Amino acid sequence: MFACGIAQTTIAPMIDLKHLRENPEHYKTGAARKHARVDIDRVLALDSRRRDLTTRREALKADQNRLAKEMGPKMGELGKRIKAAAGADAANLQAELDALKARPAAIKEQIEALESELAGVGPELDALLLMIPQPPDSDVPDGAGSDGNIEIRRWLPEGFDPGQPFVKQRGFVPKSHVDLGLLHGLIDFERGVKLSGSRSYILKGEGFRLHQAVLRYALDRIVAQGFMPMSAPSVVREHAMVGTGFFPAGREQTYEVGIHADDAWEGDGYLAGTGEVGLMGLHMDEIIDEDSLPLRYCTLSPCYRREAGAAGKDTAGLYRVHYFEKVEQVVICKADEQESRAWHRTMISYVEDLLQSLGLPYRLLQCCAGDLGQKNADMIDIECWMPSRGMADKDGAPSGDWGETHSASRLYDFQCRRLNLRYRKGGSQGTGPTTFCHSLNNTVLASPRFLIPLLEMNQNADGSITIPAPLRPYMLGQERIG
Repeated sequence: MFACGIAQTTIAPMIDLKHLRENPEHYKTGAARKHARVDIDRVLALDSRRRDLTTRREALKADQNRLAKEMGPKMGELGKRIKAAAGADAANLQAELDALKARPAAIKEQIEALESELAGVGPELDALLLMIPQPPDSDVPDGAGSDGNIEIRRWLPEGFDPGQPFVKQRGFVPKSHVDLGLLHGLIDFERGVKLSGSRSYILKGEGFRLHQAVLRYALDRIVAQGFMPMSAPSVVREHAMVGTGFFPAGREQTYEVGIHADDAWEGDGYLAGTGEVGLMGLHMDEIIDEDSLPLRYCTLSPCYRREAGAAGKDTAGLYRVHYFEKVEQVVICKADEQESRAWHRTMISYVEDLLQSLGLPYRLLQCCAGDLGQKNADMIDIECWMPSRGMADKDGAPSGDWGETHSASRLYDFQCRRLNLRYRKGGSQGTGPTTFCHSLNNTVLASPRFLIPLLEMNQNADGSITIPAPLRPYMLGQERIG
């Protein structure tokens, strides 16, 4: 178990402002490589203005406190001198006393003016800070988007070549997962749309059982690696979305709901698009003992995404849907780049082992800077081969193509700063300063998208589907569908 201290909730810093002041070009270059529009010079100007206003306000407050202590004796002394004086001397002393009495109100007015100006600077500065992206690592290639991603390596089961048509290798034209699903009564798109609108579906019978089987198989494998399974809330507050870096830039992809308790309105809530939000939010505003790190969590949770801006993309089938379930893992570790990089490699290896155990061809892609998103210093995507994707030939048969099924991200302290998630060096007896943790996340398996390669790569000439051996215990020993 880990030990932690609950810190008083504060407004967490978005990025390391000291590092930004000292290295503005690092952040300007990082934003440019990610094609993010943020005015770093404006941020620095507002930051300088806020620091100047704060310094002046604190100096006035110090004067205010000093005056409060000194004012009584001074007024008493001046009162005595006024009584003993006459003529011009008495008038001068009275003017000095009146000025002394007016000083607290004047200081208060000056403080209020500075605070009013600070109130005007703060929101704009905080909003801009939230938009500054995590700079990509130097070894991440440049590129404008997914077309700039670079294949690292691929794994293919014996006898399979994605460069050759499926029919040439297997001896029959493959059916799509949609056709297979309808043939065996695994999926009902019509009723899904009737219930929930576009990009909706119903998994039924053996389709639903297979969906549950792959999720449970993935969860059991990652738990066996030492990750603690946790239930992650699907409805989360806004500060959890901001803290994990999904807001403000990703707000249009999120469903908004209200949070109520005992019929009382508690505020806005959001349906999380990944279990990462709940797992990372568990420890926001906490100080964790160094000897408790790394924290390794996993969850199986429902996920909701609006898919805004995806009109016309992958509208048929299970590839791009509004609701799915996902086994997600996160690692929260010490602020050490090499440790973060090592965990990134390890988390990817878990997925590779899983895919190889199921015999599914896949490839690893190094995402370019323009495809990273705001919060990632680096990201590796894993794509599985899907026979139903790709361009159709003259006979209408698809060529097959890769489709993204997994993604592993390295974030350093980006999320932990926003979540105010720290650790204290020296373990439970440590007395030193606190440090922001590093975080990583990884898709272990997301379904029903994962059913696409699973069904299509395991289909047989007669239309039946062979269930991979590792999944059969989760299907009560069933070896085949159809």
